[in-house]
Amino acid sequence: MSKVLIIGAGGVGNVVVKKCAQASHVFTDIMLASRTKSKCDAIAAEVGGDRIKTAAVDADNVPELVALIKSFNPKLVINVALPYQDLTIMEACLQTNTHYMDTANYEPKDVAKFEYKWQWAYHDRFKAAGLIALLGCGFDPGVTGVFTAYAQKHHFDEMHYLDIVDCNAGDHGKSFATNFNPEINIREITQKGKYWLDGQWVETEPLEINRIINYPHVGGKDSYLLFHEELESLVKNFPSIKRARFWMTFSKNYINHLNVLQNVGMTRIDPVKYNGVDIVPLQFLKAVLPEPSSLAENYSGQTSIGCHIRGKKDGKDKYYFIYNNCDHAETFKEVNAQAISYTTGVPAMVGAMMILTGEWMKAGVYNVEEFNPDPFLEQLAKYGLPWHEHVNDNQFVEFKD
Repeated sequence: MSKVLIIGAGGVGNVVVKKCAQASHVFTDIMLASRTKSKCDAIAAEVGGDRIKTAAVDADNVPELVALIKSFNPKLVINVALPYQDLTIMEACLQTNTHYMDTANYEPKDVAKFEYKWQWAYHDRFKAAGLIALLGCGFDPGVTGVFTAYAQKHHFDEMHYLDIVDCNAGDHGKSFATNFNPEINIREITQKGKYWLDGQWVETEPLEINRIINYPHVGGKDSYLLFHEELESLVKNFPSIKRARFWMTFSKNYINHLNVLQNVGMTRIDPVKYNGVDIVPLQFLKAVLPEPSSLAENYSGQTSIGCHIRGKKDGKDKYYFIYNNCDHAETFKEVNAQAISYTTGVPAMVGAMMILTGEWMKAGVYNVEEFNPDPFLEQLAKYGLPWHEHVNDNQFVEFKD
C-alpha cells in the first residue's frame, strides 16, 4: 500500500502516471503535480475514475515542494520534471523524509554540462536519513545500466568494451522536431562528445565521430558519438571496462537544421536583449518547436536501444548484445504517447515499483546498475518493454574495433 507523487506532466509524466495506474497493487494512491495544473488534470481525466489526484507546484521552490509533499505524504517522489530541478526536489525529499527517484541527472541552467557529482554529493545525507535516492531510471540512462548489470551478473567475468546504441527510426512527419524537451535535447547534442578509454575521458567535438550501425528490425543508420550520463556511473561501478561509448542516430535532415540553428545563434543558452527584455534563444526556440507529446498521434516506426558488450568469460572472449525495440504506433494506442516517452516512462514506473516493494532498497544515493537487475527486467517486459539478447551472434557483432 504505497502513495507516490509524480512531478512533471510532460510526455514522460503522462506515461508514468498511466503505467502506475496499471499496477494498482503497488501504487495505491497517485498524485501528479506540475507548474501547469491543467496538464495534470488532462492526464488524470484520461485515466478516469478519479484515480489520480492533481496539484500545481513550482519545482524550483523548495518550500512549495515541501508543503505539497507534506500535504499528500507519499512514500516516494518520482521526478520527471526538468533536470535543473533535481536538487530542489531532492532537498524537499530530505526535509520531508521521502524517498526520491529521477530519470535524468542534474545540470545547471547556465552551463550545458551534465554530470552526477552534484547528486552523488547527497549520498551521506540520504544515508543518514534512511532514504534512497535512485538516479537515472529511464531508458538511457536507466535500462542501459540495468542491461549492463545483467550482462555482468549472467554473462561475464570481466566486461572490457561497452557500446550503448540508441536509434529512433520513427517518422513524425515534421520538418524539424525533438523527441523530448527541445531545450534539454539540443543542449545535450551540441556540447562536446566524450568517451572512456583506458582510465580517462577522451573529448571530441560535437557530433565529430559517426558510423553506420545496424539496428535490429531497423537496419543501418547514421549514428553519432555523444557523451551520455550513464557512462560516468557505469565506468565507476564496473571498473574492468576499458572503453565505454554512447551512440545516437540523427538523420541528415536533423543535422542540417541543427547546424543552421547553431550558426544563427538560436541554440545559445546565455540571455540576449530583445526589445529591452532578456531572452534565452534556446528557450525561445523551445517555445516555437512542436511539443514532443504532440508528435505521438502520427508517429510511425520503431526505436531500438541496447548494449553491445565484449569481455571475458572462463578465459574466453565473449560478445553479448541486449536490446529493446519499441513501436511508436503501439505506444500511442496504449497510452497516447510516442515511444521516446514510453521507453522513459515505463522504466521509471518499474524503478518505483522496485523501491516500493523493497526489491531495491538501501539508504543513500545510487544508480540503477548497483542493484539486482533480474526483478527489474522481469517487470520491464511485463509492462511493455520486452528485451532480447544475443550471444556470440555474428549478425550482431557491430563493434570489433
